[in-house]
Amino acid sequence: MSRRSFISSLGVLLLAGYGEVGAAPASGSASTAGISAATGTATTFASKAFVHPGLLHTQADFDRMREKVAAKASPWIDGWNILTENGHASLNWIPRPQEVIYRGGDGEHSQNFPRLYNDIAAAYACALRWKISGDTAYADKAVAILNAWSALTGIGGNSNGDLAAGIYGYEFANAAEIMRSYSAWSAADLANFQNMMRRVFYPINHDFLIRHNNTEVTHYWANWDLCNMASIMAIGVLCDDHAMFNEAVDYFKHGAGNGAVSQAVYYVHPGYLGQWQEAGRDQGHSTMGIALMGPICEMAWNQGVDLYGYDNNRFLAGAEYVAKTNLIESGNTFYTVPYVTYNNVDRVNQTALSTAARGTVRPCWALVVNHYVNRKGLAAPYSAQFARQIQPEGGGGNYGPNSGGYDQLGYGTLTCTRDPIARGAAPSGLTAIARPGQVVLSWWGTAYATSYNVKRSTTAGGPYRTVKTDITDLLSYTDNGLAAGTYYYVVTAMTPSGETAVSNQVTAITAVQLLTHLAFDDGRGAKAADTSGQGHTGTLVNGATWASGKKGGAVSLNGGNGYVSLPAGIMADVSDFTIAAWVYWNASSNWARVFDFGTGTGHFMMLTARSNGGFPRFAMTVNGGSSGQAIDSNAVMPIGQWVHVAVTLSDNLGTLYINGSVVGKNPEMVLAPFRLGSTGQNWIGRSQFANDPYFNGLVDDFRIYRGALSAMEIAALM
Repeated sequence: MSRRSFISSLGVLLLAGYGEVGAAPASGSASTAGISAATGTATTFASKAFVHPGLLHTQADFDRMREKVAAKASPWIDGWNILTENGHASLNWIPRPQEVIYRGGDGEHSQNFPRLYNDIAAAYACALRWKISGDTAYADKAVAILNAWSALTGIGGNSNGDLAAGIYGYEFANAAEIMRSYSAWSAADLANFQNMMRRVFYPINHDFLIRHNNTEVTHYWANWDLCNMASIMAIGVLCDDHAMFNEAVDYFKHGAGNGAVSQAVYYVHPGYLGQWQEAGRDQGHSTMGIALMGPICEMAWNQGVDLYGYDNNRFLAGAEYVAKTNLIESGNTFYTVPYVTYNNVDRVNQTALSTAARGTVRPCWALVVNHYVNRKGLAAPYSAQFARQIQPEGGGGNYGPNSGGYDQLGYGTLTCTRDPIARGAAPSGLTAIARPGQVVLSWWGTAYATSYNVKRSTTAGGPYRTVKTDITDLLSYTDNGLAAGTYYYVVTAMTPSGETAVSNQVTAITAVQLLTHLAFDDGRGAKAADTSGQGHTGTLVNGATWASGKKGGAVSLNGGNGYVSLPAGIMADVSDFTIAAWVYWNASSNWARVFDFGTGTGHFMMLTARSNGGFPRFAMTVNGGSSGQAIDSNAVMPIGQWVHVAVTLSDNLGTLYINGSVVGKNPEMVLAPFRLGSTGQNWIGRSQFANDPYFNGLVDDFRIYRGALSAMEIAALM
């Protein structure tokens, strides 16, 4: 049987904006293409023994549940009652195993996947009842369901089979992980179930993440990646397979698809509201994203890997955004949330937040709140409000009969609720976006805080002067009217027990600052000195040699394999900027780069001398080669002569210059270099796309500035 009859009819989607079709970074380079179990890449988890049970729940969690339920303590007892009242948590449940599961019409087989998700809900519910009550009759029922499904041989249908493999894979593995400690589940039967998960679920999960059914990697929405990542991680723990576990962790951090955290939480607004990748599609899928990424973070946490805190709590930013989006502020009016246009390879061009399915309830919020608030002492006000509103959370069968009601295991009030933390942590994660005359601050709040204070100094380490008090919500402050200079900020919280310690200190530079200056006057060796004093030395690679330039020396690039490499992270904290250089182009070729800074074909900012339209283009993207923001020139790049090129970004206004004249503008550039993160592939003369040509010509006086130079200042560089 063919697992997916549709695959042969799919073609590779074309990248329509910034380079050649389907190309990936050159072999050996850092990439966001994702790291699979088969690559041999250094692991995240290493090889220490797994904790068992160690997926969504540890033994300590079960001990807490048992104690709280025995004491009839609220809200645990409320969660227990909703579990025991659910028909899936019944000794009368009869499993209905299938040889092959079908999800999505393939024109040949009937869909039967509801039988699987109902039986998984029953196995999980019965497993919980056993672990909390000690009644082995429920353990026997859970084992009977798992054993019955161990004979599953495949998952078919159309592309929706990938969703079945992901969602039900992670859920099934969780049920089995609970039951592995039951002495009456024989080692042989556990091994049969583990082998089935390896044989049936994992190959589909892995194949999807590395191939995406032969589509461009950002074609699929975030949840497709997320469910398959969750399944791989869960199967890895269940089967004691470190390579699987690491595959999921690495994809969460570095994957090219929309499920990786930097794409799923597409855009972080001030105050750390993280716009979800599906927010412009509908709220049913957005809330499902929280219900999938939360379990990934929890399963990793229980094995000693902190994905919750990765990239400055980026998942929490997404959760707070989705929660606020779907909460009523007053009457029938939902909260207002910020939104920036989202586009992808399919040109969905979502210009506004979707109100479709707004207010969707999924049992996923207790997990979020109890980690960030009651483990870490942070504030998560909107997630907490949602958790209180829907408490106690039910499970499969409590949210309707359709598949959406079974997309999460649920029962979070019972399983995730922790005693309140005694006191909150100090404010943390303070960041600054600096522009001339202005600094925009954002930070993570603290549990029990009533307000926040912003403090500023012109000296690192203080003393600080309080510039704003009584900040409540949003946790952001814009400090305006600043002279050009360097400023240092901290934040404190006011709590019932007094003022907290200060947050981390953040530095904000509001002056125009030369960050990199490669004069290329070195004349020998492989290093191009950075005369800015910032230490951003360039390295000549392959066919890059020294030559005479516009001003003294220059670097000569052969158009075949020569380029200059710059250090990682050189623009990681930059918002407004200027990049300028003298270039001498020997031969015209589409997509040859003057520069390209990125981490692969999904995250980059670049200037090409000639796009498919025949004109220079600057572009920046965090979502694949077809989905970024661009400035197109209205003038061609001359060949066979020295030309001065420059690009600036001032707030949302991007400007492109050739020989001091403005040749293109875009007033809606919401991206900035810092949103690319710490880029590791910063190249002069080379593209992130392996099939694009290298630059053939000379480059001289290459400069990067923090801050946008004016037209007069650009002219002065010439």
